[in-house]
Order: sequence, then structure tokens, then C-alpha cells
Amino acid sequence: MKILSIRQARVGDLIRQCVAEFLPRKVKDPRVEGVTITGADVSVDLKVARLYYCTLDPARKDEALEGLQSAAGFLRHELKKTLRLKTVPSLLFSYDESFDYGSRIDRILDAIGSHEDENR
Repeated sequence: MKILSIRQARVGDLIRQCVAEFLPRKVKDPRVEGVTITGADVSVDLKVARLYYCTLDPARKDEALEGLQSAAGFLRHELKKTLRLKTVPSLLFSYDESFDYGSRIDRILDAIGSHEDENR
């Protein structure tokens, strides 16, 4: 488990909120449609922010990553205008596997439930 300073956590949360708002409103790239920003981790020196994302269609995760990486400079520029930070962190993006894992567990539980219903 990572231990974050209060400042790291606050800056990460602000960046997550802002990028989540900017994506549907200001980014025109169709590759980022349906992308949800789920979390953010900021380095100790506040120079790098890793943003976690998920998509409605897991098959589009690589396409979405390309769109997010393409928009990273624009998003940094928008963050600079919005947040009052000495330096705006570089943005890195990582796919959030936890939603796929949760969906897989739901499918397994549904299969078990339907199997039990057949045996009654």
C-alpha cells in the first residue's frame, strides 16, 4: 500500500477531477469517447501524475490510450490554466484493470446462480 502525503492526495484528486471534466467537454478526439478517469497517483515531487482510466468496451483500451497520450499536452495546458501549481505534472495514463476484474467476477457469480437454478 502506498503512503501519500496529504498534498499528493489533494493534487492527485484535483487533477483527476479536472481531466475527467475536460475529456468530454474539450477533447475532440473520438478515441477518448466513453473513457472514464478512475484515479490518479502523483509522484512525491509532484512532477508526474499517473491517471488511471477505463472504457465501456475493454477492446478499445489501446485505442483510448493512444487518444489520451495524444491529448496529454492539451490537458496539461488546460490544467495550467485551471490549477494554481508551480509546475503542472507530466501526465501518464494506465488502464485500470479493476473494472474488468469486477465484471469477470459478476459473470462467474451469474453463471453459478443460473447453474444452481437449473439444479432446483
